Amino acid sequence: MNKIPSSASKLSFERPLVTVDVVIFAIQNEQFTVLLTRRPAVSSDPFPGLWALPGGFLDVLQDHTLLDCAIRKLKDKTGVETSYLEQLGSWGGDKRDPRGWSVTQAYFALINVKQEIDQKQVRGSTETAWFAVDDALRKRLAFDHTQILSAAIDRVRSKVEYTSLPAFLMEEAFTLPQLQRVYEVVLGRPMDKSAFRRRMLDADFLEAVGLIDGSLGRSAMGYRIKNRVTAVTFPRTFRASE
Repeated sequence: MNKIPSSASKLSFERPLVTVDVVIFAIQNEQFTVLLTRRPAVSSDPFPGLWALPGGFLDVLQDHTLLDCAIRKLKDKTGVETSYLEQLGSWGGDKRDPRGWSVTQAYFALINVKQEIDQKQVRGSTETAWFAVDDALRKRLAFDHTQILSAAIDRVRSKVEYTSLPAFLMEEAFTLPQLQRVYEVVLGRPMDKSAFRRRMLDADFLEAVGLIDGSLGRSAMGYRIKNRVTAVTFPRTFRASE
Protein backbone atom coordinates (compact mmCIF):
# COMPACT_ATOMS: atom_id res chain seq x y z
CA MET A 1 0.00 0.00 0.00
CA ASN A 2 1.33 3.46 -0.87
CA LYS A 3 2.03 5.84 1.97
CA ILE A 4 1.31 9.55 1.90
CA PRO A 5 4.61 11.49 1.98
CA SER A 6 5.23 12.98 5.41
CA SER A 7 5.72 16.41 3.80
CA ALA A 8 2.03 16.39 2.81
CA SER A 9 1.01 16.85 6.44
CA LYS A 10 3.16 19.99 6.67
CA LEU A 11 1.35 22.01 3.98
CA SER A 12 0.33 25.39 5.35
CA PHE A 13 -2.64 25.98 3.02
CA GLU A 14 -6.11 24.51 2.79
CA ARG A 15 -6.57 21.79 0.19
CA PRO A 16 -9.74 21.36 -1.89
CA LEU A 17 -11.96 18.32 -2.03
CA VAL A 18 -11.01 16.30 -5.12
CA THR A 19 -13.49 14.04 -6.90
CA VAL A 20 -13.91 12.24 -10.21
CA ASP A 21 -17.30 11.97 -11.98
CA VAL A 22 -18.15 9.70 -14.90
CA VAL A 23 -20.86 10.34 -17.50
CA ILE A 24 -21.96 6.89 -18.71
CA PHE A 25 -23.77 6.69 -22.06
CA ALA A 26 -25.60 3.82 -23.76
CA ILE A 27 -28.23 3.27 -26.45
CA GLN A 28 -31.42 1.73 -25.10
CA ASN A 29 -34.73 1.27 -26.91
CA GLU A 30 -33.37 3.47 -29.70
CA GLN A 31 -32.70 6.31 -27.26
CA PHE A 32 -29.43 7.98 -26.32
CA THR A 33 -29.35 7.47 -22.56
CA VAL A 34 -27.22 8.36 -19.54
CA LEU A 35 -26.88 6.61 -16.19
CA LEU A 36 -27.67 8.57 -13.02
CA THR A 37 -27.41 7.56 -9.36
CA ARG A 38 -29.63 8.88 -6.58
CA ARG A 39 -27.90 10.50 -3.62
CA PRO A 40 -28.68 9.01 -0.18
CA ALA A 41 -31.80 10.59 1.32
CA VAL A 42 -30.12 11.51 4.59
CA SER A 43 -29.63 14.95 6.13
CA SER A 44 -25.84 14.54 6.22
CA ASP A 45 -25.67 14.34 2.41
CA PRO A 46 -25.07 17.69 0.66
CA PHE A 47 -27.84 16.96 -1.91
CA PRO A 48 -30.11 14.36 -0.26
CA GLY A 49 -32.26 12.38 -2.65
CA LEU A 50 -31.16 14.18 -5.84
CA TRP A 51 -29.98 12.42 -8.97
CA ALA A 52 -26.28 12.76 -9.82
CA LEU A 53 -23.55 11.44 -12.05
CA PRO A 54 -21.66 8.42 -10.68
CA GLY A 55 -18.45 9.44 -8.98
CA GLY A 56 -16.69 10.10 -5.71
CA PHE A 57 -13.57 11.18 -3.90
CA LEU A 58 -10.03 10.56 -5.09
CA ASP A 59 -8.24 8.04 -2.84
CA VAL A 60 -4.51 8.75 -2.73
CA LEU A 61 -3.87 5.27 -1.32
CA GLN A 62 -5.54 3.50 -4.25
CA ASP A 63 -5.51 5.87 -7.24
CA HIS A 64 -2.17 6.49 -8.93
CA THR A 65 -3.86 8.72 -11.54
CA LEU A 66 -7.18 10.43 -12.17
CA LEU A 67 -7.93 7.75 -14.75
CA ASP A 68 -7.41 5.06 -12.12
CA CYS A 69 -9.96 6.82 -9.97
CA ALA A 70 -12.44 7.06 -12.85
CA ILE A 71 -12.11 3.34 -13.59
CA ARG A 72 -12.54 2.48 -9.91
CA LYS A 73 -15.59 4.70 -9.51
CA LEU A 74 -17.17 3.34 -12.67
CA LYS A 75 -16.83 -0.18 -11.27
CA ASP A 76 -17.79 0.68 -7.67
CA LYS A 77 -20.84 2.75 -8.55
CA THR A 78 -22.25 0.64 -11.38
CA GLY A 79 -20.48 -2.72 -11.59
CA VAL A 80 -19.75 -1.82 -15.25
CA GLU A 81 -16.44 -1.97 -17.08
CA THR A 82 -15.79 -0.34 -20.45
CA SER A 83 -12.91 -0.18 -22.88
CA TYR A 84 -13.71 3.42 -23.82
CA LEU A 85 -13.23 6.12 -21.20
CA GLU A 86 -12.30 9.68 -22.22
CA GLN A 87 -11.34 12.71 -20.18
CA LEU A 88 -13.93 15.48 -20.49
CA GLY A 89 -12.74 18.41 -18.39
CA SER A 90 -12.42 19.97 -14.93
CA TRP A 91 -14.92 21.88 -12.81
CA GLY A 92 -14.14 23.61 -9.52
CA GLY A 93 -15.13 26.35 -7.14
CA ASP A 94 -16.09 27.24 -3.59
CA LYS A 95 -19.85 26.99 -4.24
CA ARG A 96 -20.24 23.63 -6.04
CA ASP A 97 -20.12 21.57 -2.83
CA PRO A 98 -21.41 22.89 0.53
CA ARG A 99 -18.77 20.81 2.30
CA GLY A 100 -15.96 23.03 1.01
CA TRP A 101 -13.89 24.23 -1.96
CA SER A 102 -13.97 21.34 -4.44
CA VAL A 103 -12.72 20.33 -7.85
CA THR A 104 -13.84 17.41 -9.99
CA GLN A 105 -12.34 15.80 -13.06
CA ALA A 106 -15.05 14.46 -15.37
CA TYR A 107 -14.81 11.58 -17.82
CA PHE A 108 -17.33 10.03 -20.16
CA ALA A 109 -17.74 6.32 -20.81
CA LEU A 110 -19.50 4.40 -23.58
CA ILE A 111 -20.99 0.97 -22.89
CA ASN A 112 -23.05 -1.40 -25.01
CA VAL A 113 -26.73 -2.04 -24.38
CA LYS A 114 -26.23 -5.58 -23.09
CA GLN A 115 -24.22 -4.52 -20.06
CA GLU A 116 -26.59 -4.43 -17.11
CA ILE A 117 -26.04 -2.56 -13.88
CA ASP A 118 -25.58 -5.02 -11.03
CA GLN A 119 -27.47 -3.36 -8.18
CA LYS A 120 -25.73 -5.64 -5.67
CA GLN A 121 -22.38 -4.10 -6.63
CA VAL A 122 -23.49 -0.48 -6.41
CA ARG A 123 -21.97 1.39 -3.49
CA GLY A 124 -22.85 4.74 -1.94
CA SER A 125 -26.15 5.09 -3.79
CA THR A 126 -29.70 4.01 -3.06
CA GLU A 127 -30.71 3.73 -6.72
CA THR A 128 -29.41 3.83 -10.29
CA ALA A 129 -31.47 4.42 -13.44
CA TRP A 130 -31.09 5.18 -17.14
CA PHE A 131 -32.59 8.39 -18.53
CA ALA A 132 -32.91 9.76 -22.04
CA VAL A 133 -30.28 12.51 -22.20
CA ASP A 134 -32.82 15.29 -22.74
CA ASP A 135 -34.88 14.09 -19.76
CA ALA A 136 -31.75 13.99 -17.59
CA LEU A 137 -30.87 17.57 -18.54
CA ARG A 138 -34.30 18.75 -17.35
CA LYS A 139 -33.78 17.28 -13.89
CA ARG A 140 -32.30 19.16 -10.98
CA LEU A 141 -29.04 17.29 -10.54
CA ALA A 142 -26.70 17.45 -7.55
CA PHE A 143 -23.66 19.73 -7.54
CA ASP A 144 -22.97 21.16 -11.04
CA HIS A 145 -23.71 17.86 -12.74
CA THR A 146 -26.21 19.37 -15.18
CA GLN A 147 -23.40 21.50 -16.59
CA ILE A 148 -21.04 18.52 -16.75
CA LEU A 149 -23.67 16.34 -18.42
CA SER A 150 -24.43 19.03 -21.00
CA ALA A 151 -20.72 19.31 -21.83
CA ALA A 152 -20.44 15.53 -22.20
CA ILE A 153 -23.43 15.34 -24.54
CA ASP A 154 -22.01 18.14 -26.69
CA ARG A 155 -18.60 16.44 -26.79
CA VAL A 156 -19.98 13.06 -27.84
CA ARG A 157 -22.31 14.49 -30.50
CA SER A 158 -19.56 16.65 -31.97
CA LYS A 159 -17.14 13.70 -32.13
CA VAL A 160 -19.77 11.46 -33.71
CA GLU A 161 -19.66 13.78 -36.74
CA TYR A 162 -16.10 12.74 -37.58
CA THR A 163 -15.15 9.59 -35.61
CA SER A 164 -16.06 5.94 -35.10
CA LEU A 165 -17.16 6.65 -31.51
CA PRO A 166 -20.71 5.21 -31.76
CA ALA A 167 -19.27 1.75 -32.49
CA PHE A 168 -18.26 1.59 -28.82
CA LEU A 169 -21.96 1.68 -27.91
CA MET A 170 -22.55 -1.55 -29.85
CA GLU A 171 -22.56 -5.16 -28.75
CA GLU A 172 -20.35 -7.17 -31.07
CA ALA A 173 -20.94 -8.43 -33.65
CA PHE A 174 -23.14 -5.86 -35.40
CA THR A 175 -24.25 -5.07 -38.95
CA LEU A 176 -23.63 -1.79 -40.76
CA PRO A 177 -27.36 -0.90 -40.72
CA GLN A 178 -27.37 -1.42 -36.94
CA LEU A 179 -24.31 0.81 -36.59
CA GLN A 180 -25.90 3.45 -38.82
CA ARG A 181 -28.99 3.47 -36.61
CA VAL A 182 -26.83 4.19 -33.55
CA TYR A 183 -25.22 7.14 -35.36
CA GLU A 184 -28.68 8.43 -36.24
CA VAL A 185 -29.96 8.07 -32.66
CA VAL A 186 -27.02 10.00 -31.19
CA LEU A 187 -27.09 12.73 -33.84
CA GLY A 188 -30.87 12.91 -34.07
CA ARG A 189 -31.03 12.81 -37.88
CA PRO A 190 -31.04 10.23 -40.70
CA MET A 191 -28.09 9.35 -42.91
CA ASP A 192 -27.79 8.11 -46.48
CA LYS A 193 -27.23 4.34 -46.46
CA SER A 194 -24.72 4.07 -49.29
CA ALA A 195 -22.64 7.04 -48.16
CA PHE A 196 -22.56 5.74 -44.58
CA ARG A 197 -21.50 2.26 -45.67
CA ARG A 198 -18.70 3.67 -47.82
CA ARG A 199 -17.45 5.88 -44.97
CA MET A 200 -17.37 3.00 -42.47
CA LEU A 201 -15.57 0.54 -44.73
CA ASP A 202 -13.08 3.08 -46.10
CA ALA A 203 -12.02 3.99 -42.53
CA ASP A 204 -10.71 0.42 -42.05
CA PHE A 205 -11.57 0.21 -38.34
CA LEU A 206 -13.96 -2.75 -38.66
CA GLU A 207 -13.21 -6.44 -39.03
CA ALA A 208 -15.73 -8.74 -40.75
CA VAL A 209 -16.68 -11.81 -38.68
CA GLY A 210 -19.15 -13.56 -40.98
CA LEU A 211 -22.91 -13.59 -41.44
CA ILE A 212 -25.14 -12.80 -38.45
CA ASP A 213 -28.85 -12.13 -37.96
CA GLY A 214 -29.72 -8.69 -39.24
CA SER A 215 -32.94 -6.70 -39.49
CA LEU A 216 -36.19 -8.35 -40.60
CA GLY A 217 -34.72 -11.77 -39.94
CA ARG A 218 -32.26 -11.53 -42.81
CA SER A 219 -28.62 -12.54 -42.54
CA ALA A 220 -26.02 -9.80 -43.04
CA MET A 221 -22.28 -9.38 -42.63
CA GLY A 222 -21.29 -8.85 -39.02
CA TYR A 223 -18.43 -6.64 -37.87
CA ARG A 224 -16.41 -5.89 -34.77
CA ILE A 225 -14.01 -3.09 -33.88
CA LYS A 226 -10.33 -3.80 -34.53
CA ASN A 227 -9.14 -1.46 -31.75
CA ARG A 228 -11.47 -1.00 -28.76
CA VAL A 229 -9.30 1.63 -27.07
CA THR A 230 -9.09 4.47 -29.60
CA ALA A 231 -11.75 5.84 -31.94
CA VAL A 232 -10.83 6.34 -35.60
CA THR A 233 -10.96 9.89 -37.00
CA PHE A 234 -12.51 10.31 -40.44
CA PRO A 235 -10.95 12.75 -42.97
CA ARG A 236 -14.12 14.85 -43.04
CA THR A 237 -17.35 15.27 -41.08
CA PHE A 238 -20.69 13.83 -42.07
CA ARG A 239 -22.93 16.11 -44.08
CA ALA A 240 -26.64 16.33 -43.30
CA SER A 241 -27.37 14.61 -46.62
CA GLU A 242 -25.15 11.62 -45.85
